Amino acid sequence: MRTEKLGFWSLTSLVAGSQIGTGIFLLPATLVLYGVWGIGSWFIAGGGALLLAFVFGSLAADRPKTGGPHTFIEAAFGPNFGFFSAWLYWIISWFSSSLVVVSIITYLTPLIGDLHPLVGLLAKLGVLALVTWLNILGVRSAGRTEFILTLLKLIPLVLVPLCGLWCFNFDHLRSLISGSVGGFQAMSEATLLTFWGFIGVESATTPAESVMNPKKTIPRALITGTLLVAFVYTFSSTVVMGVIPFEQLAQSKAPFAAAAQSIFGGNWHLLISVAASLVCLGTLNAWVLTSGQIALGAAQDGHLPRVFMETNRQGVSVWGLTASSLGIIPVLILSMNQNLASTIHFTIDVSVTAFLLIYTLSVLSYLKLFWKRDFQSKCIGLGALSFCLFILATAGIWPVGLALLMALTGLPFFFLKKRNATIA
Repeated sequence: MRTEKLGFWSLTSLVAGSQIGTGIFLLPATLVLYGVWGIGSWFIAGGGALLLAFVFGSLAADRPKTGGPHTFIEAAFGPNFGFFSAWLYWIISWFSSSLVVVSIITYLTPLIGDLHPLVGLLAKLGVLALVTWLNILGVRSAGRTEFILTLLKLIPLVLVPLCGLWCFNFDHLRSLISGSVGGFQAMSEATLLTFWGFIGVESATTPAESVMNPKKTIPRALITGTLLVAFVYTFSSTVVMGVIPFEQLAQSKAPFAAAAQSIFGGNWHLLISVAASLVCLGTLNAWVLTSGQIALGAAQDGHLPRVFMETNRQGVSVWGLTASSLGIIPVLILSMNQNLASTIHFTIDVSVTAFLLIYTLSVLSYLKLFWKRDFQSKCIGLGALSFCLFILATAGIWPVGLALLMALTGLPFFFLKKRNATIA
């Protein structure tokens, strides 16, 4: 069997690609309502994401094992915690990926028009099948694809804001001071929204055994990719807020496209539609790769069926990838008649909270495993834990309860696993 390995640039592209998604094109219109915290929240969320990148980088360097966060949680707290964290991480990856699939087709509406719901569903399934097939070709093939997609999508995300500097109006930023929500509430709510843009910060840990020199490559890729994402988000959002007046931006359904049209004129919204779709395609590719690696790692640890451990000549778990993609389809069907705005709002609430439960457990694992090492490790761990608890408190009881219920859907499989272990 030929084993393919991901290098530094492919892995960095995976980190950046899994984070840069739908939020970059939609959040400026929402964040402008939070006044100056609409920009400040990017720095807070970016700082929290960087702390998490240090945590996951250290854990992966210490335990470079395929599967991602559940492997660290299991090492610290045992197989029961390992199972439920792996299960939640796997199914929430389906849930989040479904929004990305929907967005790929929705952003192309200015070019292809409104599709009949059934035709739209078939188009989404076609995109999902294509990306799944690319990943079946191997992690290295998927990594190269992600590298190319990341380069292509960074061009408009950096080029448009750079050109926007010529149209930048500081008076628009001054008007943010009079945003409709103020103080601590504005900071916390805005940070919860912006942190959605950093979900996936841990993605480089999931294919650990398929990475060249993982103990060095994974930490470097996590830090580099997260810094790149933080820069792109903060720079582009600030420029959009400086180009479009406060009142107009608050009412915009496509703020990035509106900024491009204001800068260049003409039909630039069509190009932005293609760019947005391309961004989401790269995000989907990153998350399909991640989902397959989660299934493979969980099966190797005995948490999912052994069939997911079977790999093809490229070292890919075809059954794991297929099961992950099939898990997305019911969510796509259920969201057929929902508008994009309501789907995004619901997905952000649930996904951010569920991922944060995983992140919090991972940070606690880091603190337990690294507490006696040095003072810096303590500071990083406690800082990351404080950030996670702050975001969870902002999310509220309902999203946290729903995320816990999603984890508990694994109970039948947990008891079946226990029963089979007892029989064996």
